Amino acid sequence: MVFGEGNPAAPLVLVGEGPGEQEDQTGRPFVGRAGQLLDRALLDNGLTREHVYICNTVKCRAADWSSGRPRNRAPEESEVSACRRWLLPQLAIIAPQVVLCVGAPSAKNLIRKDFRITAERGKLFKSELARAILATLHPAYILRQQSQTNDGGYGLLVADIAKAWSTAVRLAERQPSGSPAPASQFELEI
Repeated sequence: MVFGEGNPAAPLVLVGEGPGEQEDQTGRPFVGRAGQLLDRALLDNGLTREHVYICNTVKCRAADWSSGRPRNRAPEESEVSACRRWLLPQLAIIAPQVVLCVGAPSAKNLIRKDFRITAERGKLFKSELARAILATLHPAYILRQQSQTNDGGYGLLVADIAKAWSTAVRLAERQPSGSPAPASQFELEI
């Protein structure tokens, strides 16, 4: 089980889809090549894993064993539903100002089922999970798109993290203590 890691008092929580092979082996989220890219994007914003909390919508690796060796696969809806009983209390305990969905599957799970990552990434939405929520490209997607002449969307990832972090900090400064009220549209646009 890969529960999550980072600062449990963080104003920003990053939520991915689920653990892969390396995450399954280490018990830590985002530790493979995609995780290294995510760490670099955090550093480009002056942040480390100690500033944020990182977890996934699914807590165990979704794998296809039909070839005798496990191969990563998308989690089934029943697996996503089963893990919500851990994810929702986890987010409630951390009580972040902002949730950043890392990748389309996370956004479809936490923002809305018909979320379109290429059209809606970087946009702030209201949420019951935090005062604001937004989505960004998954680092694994960026790695597949990168070339010598194309950053694959890395700049967008860095910009989305910057927006999520600055929004989280701004909302935390404006929140009266003990007030979990969602952000107004005015607050989200600032």
